Amino acid sequence: MATKISSILIANRGEIALRVIRACRELGIKSIAIYSDEDARSIHVRRADEAYHIGPAAASESYLNVDKLIELANRVGTDAIHPGYGFLSENEKFAEICERNGIIFIGPKSNAMEVTGDKMKCKSIMKKAKVPTVPGSDGVIEDVDRAADIAHDAGYPVLLKSAFGGGGRGIRLANNEKELRQEFEMASAESRAAFGKSALYVEKYLERIRHIEFQLIMDSHKNGRHIFERECSIQRRHQKLIEMSPSPIVDKKTRERIGEIAVRAAAAVDYLNAGTAEFLRDQQGNFYFIEINSRLQVEHPVTELVTGIDLVKLQIAIAQGEEIPFKQEELKMHGCAIECRINAEDPFSEFAPSIGLVPTCYIPNGPGIRVDTYLYPGCHVSGYYDSLVAKLITWGNNFEESRIRMKNSLSEFAIEGINTTIPLFKTIMDEQNFIKGELSTDYLERFDIINKMNEDSKKRSKKSSSAALATVLLHSQFAKKGGRIISNEAAQANSSWKKVTGRY
Repeated sequence: MATKISSILIANRGEIALRVIRACRELGIKSIAIYSDEDARSIHVRRADEAYHIGPAAASESYLNVDKLIELANRVGTDAIHPGYGFLSENEKFAEICERNGIIFIGPKSNAMEVTGDKMKCKSIMKKAKVPTVPGSDGVIEDVDRAADIAHDAGYPVLLKSAFGGGGRGIRLANNEKELRQEFEMASAESRAAFGKSALYVEKYLERIRHIEFQLIMDSHKNGRHIFERECSIQRRHQKLIEMSPSPIVDKKTRERIGEIAVRAAAAVDYLNAGTAEFLRDQQGNFYFIEINSRLQVEHPVTELVTGIDLVKLQIAIAQGEEIPFKQEELKMHGCAIECRINAEDPFSEFAPSIGLVPTCYIPNGPGIRVDTYLYPGCHVSGYYDSLVAKLITWGNNFEESRIRMKNSLSEFAIEGINTTIPLFKTIMDEQNFIKGELSTDYLERFDIINKMNEDSKKRSKKSSSAALATVLLHSQFAKKGGRIISNEAAQANSSWKKVTGRY
């Protein structure tokens, strides 16, 4: 039964909060923002129809405080909550509390979220649904000796992974039994620190793999669609850096086959709303399902640009009980989109966090260029939250056009006051293996990209110094000639404009 949503509380901050606010405006839905002490001057606070203080700067006391959020939602009488990504977006208990309070959670139901959040339970369900999974343990391993036995059967190297992990946390590589025993305790401790519990499983480490995900949308009428793939292989410490659609190695036949598997995987856990089926592709072309991310992804804009579908508006429509408005066969891909995640990190100092005032910034624009960001001149980048400050997305009729637009946009993108990952992306856009599509999750290490970035930076610095010297010399000559560099007659002679009735 359809329920018209008239107001949405956005349980998030930064660029994703702004993204949801824009969708609400287009739909005529009241947007309600929240903010911590740290975000009082954030732009999403000003853009929302209403904004409410939620607590101190620490996320645990503000954006992660379920009791405060529910109390506020009930007090202002909101119809729905959009969790964005990060924070509480994949917290099944939060979704359940929303359901109990009669608040629409714009995402999957709590029971589906509980299953997708438990990687072992999810893996078991996928096996029954004949969805291919990575070789390894069939359940959680709490004993290091048992982990060693499974690793021996699967063959080294293996990964130790937290069953409750995400975003690359709780993952350790072991090349032999000695390393496995050393890393087991460290992985357990890391999992406890990040998720409050330790539950590890063993998974065969696939070398030279590509990370490819499929965008999913499922409605309450049992309809499911995949909205094509995104290539997410360029990563650092299991964190995605660059995403693109289409993938350079996914042809039409593969897209249809793996897309059907992705929809089957979502149906197997009774999934609802937007989500992403994540796959690893080995060098032989085999795809292995690894997980369903039960939320809107950071990289959703690349899918929007190649399909013309507004995923946030579609999320809201599904949450209202509407059917998906298109058939699978009606979906088409147009051109190529690339996204670079601009993080407030110093790539020249091992990606150390960079925080502080941004006195000025220049955001690139033009045909085929999209920037999702919360930056503005005078804003403050906080150390309390995720380092993502902007997403630069370019679209072109083909990969090369999108790449050139990205390269030029990165050169134009200026953020003063903090260090960002822009220099890394500048190097990648010109790197031949990237251009050829020779991608893998170890791309940075495999092709020594960080050292190439350092060399590129030195060259740019030298070029910039030469240009500055030339400018000084030009100004010196200008001053000596009394401010006259070229005569009027010479200017007219060299002008590309033609005389028309005595005028230029």
